Amino acid sequence: MSNVHQNFVQLHQRAGFYVLPNVWDAGGARLVQQLGAVAVGTSSAAMAWSCGYADGGALPDTALLQRVSEIVGVTSLPVTVDIEDGYSDVPDAVAERVLRLVEAGAVGINIEDGAGSPAALVGKITAIRSALGGRSLFINARTDVYLRGLAEEDEAVRMSIDRLQAYARAGADGGFVPGLRALDEAAAVASGVSLLLNLMWLPGMAPFAALSQAGVRRLSAGPALFMHAWAAMAAATTDFLGGVMAMPEGAPGYAALNQLFSDR
Repeated sequence: MSNVHQNFVQLHQRAGFYVLPNVWDAGGARLVQQLGAVAVGTSSAAMAWSCGYADGGALPDTALLQRVSEIVGVTSLPVTVDIEDGYSDVPDAVAERVLRLVEAGAVGINIEDGAGSPAALVGKITAIRSALGGRSLFINARTDVYLRGLAEEDEAVRMSIDRLQAYARAGADGGFVPGLRALDEAAAVASGVSLLLNLMWLPGMAPFAALSQAGVRRLSAGPALFMHAWAAMAAATTDFLGGVMAMPEGAPGYAALNQLFSDR
């Protein structure tokens, strides 16, 4: 196991809570490393949008692999990749895609059940573990019970636990429940599964310390950082088009940005 793999494993083995910035390109990966992130995630939505595609499986495999290779090439941090539902209904095809990402340097993946059946994701996770042949990969299994409104309150908790338990038996290491906000429900899910619980940041969520106390181990930014960047660029462009362009306080200059990538 490489040092990067080992660092990512240890990050999840130790007690505590950490935040995972989700980026879409190499520049973003280098920036979050400079700012003190302990790992880098990709956002499927942000990556697709930045390449000119809609989210939801439209980004070509070649573009995904290229972006991941570029991200791995500029950061010493562990990189985990959002692969949506694996971009195929065929478990072996999903496993082949995952192996290519591992060869590119990814140490983790995020794979979701989406609108599909839990059995389908179980089959994909099983195929991935088999194809890896014992090689290390952190598999974060995402269930969309909350995000898609498949159930509410106690039933949503029960359904999420049932799905995550099935994914754990198949070989998942983490359980991701985007859309889950309520602290009591997060605590119930965290205590009901053996997987490390990952949530996605959403406006109005509880403070990070409260999430940690509820048993959440990882909080992902999801597409939020891209949305922030989009809003900032839109505001600056509006100013520029209107003839009132000014650099914001704290903006880096050319030399500082160029220096950030001068070791390549």
